[in-house]
Amino acid sequence: MRYTKAALLIFGLGILLGLVVVAAELGRIERVASGVMAIGLVLLPVALIADGRTAVRLPFRKRPKPRRASARPTRRRRAPPRRRVRR
Repeated sequence: MRYTKAALLIFGLGILLGLVVVAAELGRIERVASGVMAIGLVLLPVALIADGRTAVRLPFRKRPKPRRASARPTRRRRAPPRRRVRR
């Protein structure tokens, strides 16, 4: 879903820019905000199709079988304690 996320971020950026334009009454940037929102809306279906194609392709890919872990982990034997030498 990385392409969809990018398209939604572009659209959200356009919405935020539009909010700033309306709140600050900046007439010069109105077209830029509208253009960014339009680009985001146009890219959204393209991104959904691209993400859908990669999602369909992934399950059919052959993956190597993971190695099975043993039922119980092996324990190392402790070395016998050393005998003390009396002097």
